[in-house]
Amino acid sequence: MSAIDASTPRPVVRSRAARARAAVVRPLLLPFAWSLAAFDVFVISWMFLGSFKTTRELLLEPFGLPREWMFVNYAEAWRAAHLGDGVLNSVILVLASGVLILVIAAPAAYALSRFGGRGSGALSVLFILGLGVPVQTMVLPLYVMFRQVGLIDSILGLVIINVGVGIPYAFFLLTAFFRSIPHEIEESAAIDGASTSYTFWRISLPLVRSGLITVFVLQAIGHWGETFFALVMLPTQETVSLSLLNFMQSMQASGARYSVLFAGLSIVVIPLLVLYIWLGSRMIEGIAQGYSK
Repeated sequence: MSAIDASTPRPVVRSRAARARAAVVRPLLLPFAWSLAAFDVFVISWMFLGSFKTTRELLLEPFGLPREWMFVNYAEAWRAAHLGDGVLNSVILVLASGVLILVIAAPAAYALSRFGGRGSGALSVLFILGLGVPVQTMVLPLYVMFRQVGLIDSILGLVIINVGVGIPYAFFLLTAFFRSIPHEIEESAAIDGASTSYTFWRISLPLVRSGLITVFVLQAIGHWGETFFALVMLPTQETVSLSLLNFMQSMQASGARYSVLFAGLSIVVIPLLVLYIWLGSRMIEGIAQGYSK
């Protein structure tokens, strides 16, 4: 009885300590979070307004509203930076990489979280270890290997790289979601005669929709503006980030046109903002659920 009495208050003490820490940390972190969000909104708004000014007006009145809305800057940025080919290649890259990551990571996470055998733990650790591998260490081996198989200057080669780099995080997040599904749901489906594949595609996968959306959106944000691998693996072809990089380099010879550059940056950022506004609530929900499990 004495041992029981001695151990009883510990959870209460721990919960009180956690609440005390939260009461101290929360007032400190909330202003910082709001300040960071306000700064991000300010930078995006300043860039967007600057894209409708002339370069002279942008330099002389950087924080004022445009006197005349120069929509022609967007047409000039699209033409001067050759964004047409870059946007098309980036859209193909984002869609192909995101879909392939989900097609590979979702069944793997489901299998290891539901039917894990003797070596499932080691295999899960092997997947997660990929999160700690710096991408810079992969460049030279991948370049040599891809040159031998003819995948240099190919969007397909960049898709393969992005899929390989993105699978560990997708597997890590989706495993937490599949583990949160009650086993009773799958047992009921099995009693009704449902096969394993039917249970996965028609029951379990719809239940982790938030996780799938989270993985796709985060991968799209990373792959849309990816420059490091694209710069090495695409000598002649362009993605949207390489198009803007080449445009910035050309301005050194033709003169700085910062308003047109801001228009090009806005073209790159706007699709991501639209995607985040459309699926942002589901993505936040997915991140919160995934890391809390």
